[in-house]
Amino acid sequence: MMKRLSILGSTGSIGTQTLDVVRKNKQRFKVFALSANQNIDCLMRQIEEFSPEIVCVVDEAKADILSDKVRIDVEKGEKGLIRAAVASDVDTVVTSVVGNVGLQPTIKAILAGKTIALANKETLVAAGEIVMTMARKMGVPVIPIDSEHCAIHQCIGGVSMDRISRLIITASGGSFRDKSFAELLNVTISDALNHPTWSMGKKITIDSATLMNKGFEVIEAKHLFGLPLEKIETIMHPQSIVHSMVEFIDKNIIAQLGSADMRIPICYALNYPDRIDLDVPKFDFVGQKLEFREIDKGRFSALAYAYEACRIGGTMPAVLNSANDVAVLAFLDEKISFLDITRLVRDAMDTHKIIMTPDLDDIFATCKKTKEIVEKQILSMQP
Repeated sequence: MMKRLSILGSTGSIGTQTLDVVRKNKQRFKVFALSANQNIDCLMRQIEEFSPEIVCVVDEAKADILSDKVRIDVEKGEKGLIRAAVASDVDTVVTSVVGNVGLQPTIKAILAGKTIALANKETLVAAGEIVMTMARKMGVPVIPIDSEHCAIHQCIGGVSMDRISRLIITASGGSFRDKSFAELLNVTISDALNHPTWSMGKKITIDSATLMNKGFEVIEAKHLFGLPLEKIETIMHPQSIVHSMVEFIDKNIIAQLGSADMRIPICYALNYPDRIDLDVPKFDFVGQKLEFREIDKGRFSALAYAYEACRIGGTMPAVLNSANDVAVLAFLDEKISFLDITRLVRDAMDTHKIIMTPDLDDIFATCKKTKEIVEKQILSMQP
């Protein structure tokens, strides 16, 4: 049966690769809705090729520009994202937007009974307990697109959680895995965006360089798989061949291996529990090596902060997430240095007054307040 997709963030890295999977399997998928933040040129080409029923542009000025160029009505802002997520004809919502903007549409899609193919990390980092409780109550599958969580999902294979000893999440180490702390003092945006194995969007590539991305994945894994934090470990694996591993209580370890190609986990998430032929090159084992290293959480302090935020709980992970969002954007805008990213996150965590059992309103208020505080701090840092 043909699946009807709403792709939130269709012009980004995950969105465009999702459409590549659709393009090669048009007999299985119908693109019902597409959304973009600002890239209306790319979105216009996607509209022409895939003929969606709903289109949304988050940036309202860009939405007005696009409206004059296409025959379809163009929705605007968060309301438009929500309409694209809850449309009655949609079966699966691919949440590949970046940042906290993905939280509300994902929640509304769950309440509408849509299957979630999740690539928006911030949704589970900021409000994982609320979101997953809601998904279980509604009987809504949340299938991870992240290569690491997709790997764990496959390795677990329906085994009861009490039979799992630990999850082992691998990290490439990002652009600066071999640099000392002193060498990070003067790195540039170009340096940070030069990821050695993956081709990703700017924000996630910076998060990979700080290893905040890996910290987010730890928090996500806790909520997705319902395991305590002490059973979730990280290890550096520069080759990005083993995407993650699961160790069971009998000490058997199952690993998922493959190419560093995001179309593979995307295809898995869109077709689960089925599998289809994916037209990508076969993995060549000849000449490959598998190397694993311990991660120095002193140098990669963002990872340590993520573990800390998750351990504390309440609104602290939302602070971690929002502070990092603002700081990364400031770095990309050349307002702060690379090392300022984690300093700003640390400051935000240190000054936050925690709400231990937050509701959604508390989460949204925390995200908004944290953003304002960090933006003000960045402004004070300007010459």
